[in-house]
Amino acid sequence: MKTLDQVERKKIPLMDMVAQYHSIKTEIDDAIRQVLEAGQFILGPNVAALEKEVAAYLDVGHGVGVASGTDALVLALRALEIGPGDEVIMPSYTFFATAGAVMLVGATPVLIDVEPDTYAIDVEQIAARITPKTKAIIPVHLYGHPADMTAILKLAKERKLKVIEDNAQAFGAEHRGRKTGSMGDVGCLSFFPSKNLGACGDGGMVVTNDAQIAERVRMLRTHGWKKKYFPEMIGYNSRLDEMQAAILRVKLRHIEEWNQRRRVLAAQYSELLEGTSVGVPAEGPDARHVYHLYIVRVKDRERVQRELKEQGVPTAIYYPQPLHLAEPLRHLGYHAGDFPVAEQASEETLALPFFPEMSDEQVHGSVDVLKEVVG
Repeated sequence: MKTLDQVERKKIPLMDMVAQYHSIKTEIDDAIRQVLEAGQFILGPNVAALEKEVAAYLDVGHGVGVASGTDALVLALRALEIGPGDEVIMPSYTFFATAGAVMLVGATPVLIDVEPDTYAIDVEQIAARITPKTKAIIPVHLYGHPADMTAILKLAKERKLKVIEDNAQAFGAEHRGRKTGSMGDVGCLSFFPSKNLGACGDGGMVVTNDAQIAERVRMLRTHGWKKKYFPEMIGYNSRLDEMQAAILRVKLRHIEEWNQRRRVLAAQYSELLEGTSVGVPAEGPDARHVYHLYIVRVKDRERVQRELKEQGVPTAIYYPQPLHLAEPLRHLGYHAGDFPVAEQASEETLALPFFPEMSDEQVHGSVDVLKEVVG
């Protein structure tokens, strides 16, 4: 196997969206040209077609394209009539948008610690945090690994709670053979460029089997109207762009191939790191992980990250601060030590170079350097 020097370590990116473009360049260019020649750029035929195609892929009844994954969460909450005085349970270890969306609609995030191996919400802790104000649970399928939806849905049904799946990082993942995003009352998708199914700009989608929820999201994304200029509620300007929809339709045709390549690369990483002090990602027995990121755990992370960078291996930290310690949530009274698993993850996790077009040599080279650094 070639060493990292032989594969030009300085050229190993953390992720490479340009490589993906070049792999499907003709298809993407044709799709963009057709949109430009058609001259319809807002809520056109590509948005409508993508909504149907994503819904079919996930096996749900409805998809509604919106401007971002964050907007998908906000509009889903609004469509479920969650707002001031309501509480929403979620994990403390996730991207801030999950909590931010809840706060934007006036509701209160109620945080739970996560499982140490999958980083998913610790289901066993949820029941104790349910109060008469609780209206919903937001499981986050973090890094591409599904949360335990069987247990979450059972609890939600018993306690009459809504379930909003934050599926921003796990498009194509599965729990017991069902796609993430398809099992709750609502699923929220992000098409941020770095996601497994990523646009060339911002974008998102709300998916659901409930026709009334879908209709409310459609109204909310266009100023609260069904008929133009006749608003029935206060809504937003949150529409998925026609150009991005055209690009996503092309990429959707390749998503299974790319996700499978992610799984192959992840298996290579994990095998090569076996026997080292580096903690590798887990995959639960009921899960199909799609590895949005390849996340390892290391001690003395700052030193490890610095030395990897010096030797040409870029890394990133997702996320350096759990939600309960974030400034916008301080008024809720959380303190350091409240969620030790989330706090430890925030101190130890590190994302290695990872993207479907990555070569086997790049994986081996990155691991060789990591092994040298961790000793």
